[in-house]
Amino acid sequence: MSRMRVLLVDDHVLFREGLAGIIASQPDLEVVGEANDGLEAVVKAQELKPDLILMDVQMPGMDGLEATRQIKQALPDTLIVMLTVRGDDAMLFEALKNGAQGYLLKDIRSQDMLAMLHGAMKGEAALSPSLAARVLAEFRRLSNYGVVKKEDDSGLTEREHQVLAEVARGATDKELAEALNISLNTVKTHIRNILSKLQVSTRREAAKVAKNKGLV
Repeated sequence: MSRMRVLLVDDHVLFREGLAGIIASQPDLEVVGEANDGLEAVVKAQELKPDLILMDVQMPGMDGLEATRQIKQALPDTLIVMLTVRGDDAMLFEALKNGAQGYLLKDIRSQDMLAMLHGAMKGEAALSPSLAARVLAEFRRLSNYGVVKKEDDSGLTEREHQVLAEVARGATDKELAEALNISLNTVKTHIRNILSKLQVSTRREAAKVAKNKGLV
């Protein structure tokens, strides 16, 4: 029986060692390499051509999201499953958009993770239950309300429209993070992008432009 070749990517050595032990316990899986960050992952993926990559999301330097995008461009058949300590919606959807086959929280039990990985090997999505529910909720929301209006030439993404709508209502960064279930850092990043795309310098100006253009 041929074994699935696995590359482990995480900046915490102890966590990688634990993962390696779990993978080694499976007769159909073998660890062929390890990487400490996204850039090393891109290099080793092209060198080793693994079947499956377990990729941490947040790492110093190049993060797992960008590494996933680059690896999938070079090796489209390689399966990538993300591992993270936090279920941030923005990162979840970015990972899936970049080609990840799954997104698992690190508090998952080893037997459940292995079941998810074996499912991914069969073409199934490997998503922690709470995250799968969010993906379904987002899909339903888009189905009910549609995507951004065609006449909108702002260049804003769907998530940025959501953030802008909250800003226009006067929400604080903390309230935004709670409403959209994202981190404060992610909120700040979205707001910077919105101000840049709308070519304004303050939240108040952004809200005014949004209302004038009918974006919210």
